[in-house]
Amino acid sequence: MSEALPSLGFIGLGLMGQPICKRLLDAGFQLNIWNRTPAKAEKLATYGAQQVSSPAEVVKSSEIIGLCVTDTASVQHLLNQPDGLLEALQPGQLIVDFSSIAPLATRQFAEEARKRGADWVDAPVSGGVQGAKLGQLAIMCGGSSSSLDRLQGVFSPLARQVTRVGEVGSGQVAKIGNQMLVSCNALVIAEMLALAEASGIEVEQLPAAFAGGFADSLPLQILAPRMAAKDYANPKWTVKTLLKDLQLAADLARQNNQATPMSHLAAQLMQMQATQGRLEEDPATLVELYRQTPQPGKNK
Repeated sequence: MSEALPSLGFIGLGLMGQPICKRLLDAGFQLNIWNRTPAKAEKLATYGAQQVSSPAEVVKSSEIIGLCVTDTASVQHLLNQPDGLLEALQPGQLIVDFSSIAPLATRQFAEEARKRGADWVDAPVSGGVQGAKLGQLAIMCGGSSSSLDRLQGVFSPLARQVTRVGEVGSGQVAKIGNQMLVSCNALVIAEMLALAEASGIEVEQLPAAFAGGFADSLPLQILAPRMAAKDYANPKWTVKTLLKDLQLAADLARQNNQATPMSHLAAQLMQMQATQGRLEEDPATLVELYRQTPQPGKNK
């Protein structure tokens, strides 16, 4: 006879939270959900999730509570708001945070959970909406080995790989590193494509031309076709998310007295994109930073 699945709670039903929850439901988990915007929970309720009235109610009905929200302030609010997580948290419960937030704050949140006899794992993800839909996420974890063992069954329908990189907060450090690489890569792809376009080649052929070579990457294969076609509709991730994570990188660098000049420049360029009203748009729009740059002699 198979072991019963733990009851799960989940808070945060945005672009990533929705497909994560759908896969957990398809895997047979009992899922108790809450979202700041209740309408986002209604679709999952039709798949069998139980919609509850507050974060505290999620905790009261769940052994393991998953979070996937926008930023550090959002997690802090969930913990401390009236009917929040901390007031209902009980010994033996486990919070797993899929959000991408500050490592230092993560360690503070985990300490508050431990005071109530509960544990915390930070488990930010990479792979985007498509990776979440297909169960092909990469999850980088910070927390105790025993807590990660408890989460094996939860992670199984979500991820192609799960890596413990250290104690609580370590997963967030790893995710910041991931986003530094993704952000700088996205900007170089945009710069390269705009230069190739200005030089008159068929830029829509570049993803195929680079495939399998040293320049190939998932960001290249996702972004370059959209950049070439100026196809910015239906974004699955945003400039805002990358800029937020680069700001986390800058904070972490200051805390550790480290220089991160490439990521600093990437943040400046993305801030330029924000001033043009494109903060909520797809990172493919970053190519327009270079398309709009006047070439020497052309404006004379």
